[in-house]
Amino acid sequence: MNMQEKLPDTSGAPDAGLSSLFEKVGILGAMDAEIAEFLKHAEILGRTEWRGFTFHRVKLAGRHVILVKCGIGKVHAALVTQHLIDTYSPTSLIFTGVAGALNPAYEIGDVVISRDCIQHDVDGRALGFARGNILYTDLKVFAAHPALVDLARTTRVDGHHLHVGRILTGDQFMTRDEINHHRYMLDELAGDAVEMEGGAMAQVCAINGLPYLVIRTISDRADGDAVLDFNRFLPLVAHNSYAVVRHILNSLR
Repeated sequence: MNMQEKLPDTSGAPDAGLSSLFEKVGILGAMDAEIAEFLKHAEILGRTEWRGFTFHRVKLAGRHVILVKCGIGKVHAALVTQHLIDTYSPTSLIFTGVAGALNPAYEIGDVVISRDCIQHDVDGRALGFARGNILYTDLKVFAAHPALVDLARTTRVDGHHLHVGRILTGDQFMTRDEINHHRYMLDELAGDAVEMEGGAMAQVCAINGLPYLVIRTISDRADGDAVLDFNRFLPLVAHNSYAVVRHILNSLR
């Protein structure tokens, strides 16, 4: 593929109908705690090991699902996403887990559904590219599939709010000091939440023409207490991410 050519927009592809999105769903999380809730509720059909990664074939809410912990960071996310696509031929992919809040309206425990993703640490401005633009391509903003967004946004999250927003991805765990130093994440890229994997998965999905969605529960406000909040709330907020995925899978029953 000539990466200077613009990829076709598959975010709104209506060709096979809504139910085809759920024939076989791939679900990825970066850490054990981010997929543990799914495994607890799933019927395990089998497991396959590949390069130290475990791919769980399960039934969840009556749907065939491939569930995998990909590890932290953009390279892990891209590597495992491509292998999942090549090996299991999913009809859609969902990345689930936690994120830090950039939007001041977001509270710990709130859920953010990706409208789109940008990789905030891609910076080719010295070569004339906009920040976030993958160099020598037209790729920058990776839109989530609107049907997946619409289904997800109707979920009731007890005690918290659900938002649709822009998720920024980069290979850094951001604290408030770093956010203040990198104001472009808010002022230029208009990010609502920040994490370390979703934008990489989104790029792989765009190149493969595969619908995707990122679901992130806010575990911290990317402030001075970010590490404390992250570790304290991780098991609790992962439950909210599971609730959204369960709602999506149940919607077509």
